[in-house]
Amino acid sequence: MSKSRFVFDKFAKFLEEGLVNYKDFSDEVVNILRSKKEEIILKMNLVSKDEIDIINKRIEKLEKKIAEKKIKKKTKRAKK
Repeated sequence: MSKSRFVFDKFAKFLEEGLVNYKDFSDEVVNILRSKKEEIILKMNLVSKDEIDIINKRIEKLEKKIAEKKIKKKTKRAKK
């Protein structure tokens, strides 16, 4: 019984160390991929989400102004 207990303990220790090493390895791979992604994004000169939101708001305002001008033109023609 003591020999089997010894074998199970060694096997459990081996699995535990393997899982810890695997987790460390996977964390390191994720960190490397994140840094590469950030490098690529910087090289592409992409705009941030905040800048896109600001541009979308400006476009919406301009579209509203254009729609208002079209409505005003239609009412002038109706007066004739």
